[in-house]
Amino acid sequence: MKKHCGIVAAVFVLMAVMTACARPPVEEMNMAHDAVIRAENDVNAVNYAGNTLIRARDILTRMQSEADARRFDEARNFAAEAIRLAELAIAEGRSGAAWARDDAVNLLDSLGAQLAETTNALNAAGQAGVLNVDFDALSRDLYSARLNYDNARQNLAVSNYGDAIANGQGARFLLGHINGRLNEAAQLALRK
Repeated sequence: MKKHCGIVAAVFVLMAVMTACARPPVEEMNMAHDAVIRAENDVNAVNYAGNTLIRARDILTRMQSEADARRFDEARNFAAEAIRLAELAIAEGRSGAAWARDDAVNLLDSLGAQLAETTNALNAAGQAGVLNVDFDALSRDLYSARLNYDNARQNLAVSNYGDAIANGQGARFLLGHINGRLNEAAQLALRK
């Protein structure tokens, strides 16, 4: 029995020594912090990969909690996961920005032709003088559509794709409204 107690005591002493000698994964944790900070400072990651970035921050917090609780293996695993998520956020941000750029370019390309067609239609309707519409209101809408289109082009030029798309959609809505009013008035004129 004494021999058995001695072995058990030795095992406990060995475990205590190993636990006392266990060191936090400082290098891995620092790399995780750096990776998340890099992702937080990446405009595209912030704009287009917000959920992944939030997950990376949450994992970083869990990593710190595990390190504080001296569960260093878990902290090391969370550090690796935080790095992976931070890198994923940057990659998703890059992809999201490329998608938004392409979407903005396509939208604005189609709006250029639509803006010219609507301008011509409004001018022709005004010159014909046979439609019962408020040309002043439609002209103001056309002016607003042009402003939105110009703002969208400026936003696209400075890689502000979200605002480029929003302004482009605003212009498209106004042009659709103008064309709808002209079509309604033309159908009413034909019925008379």
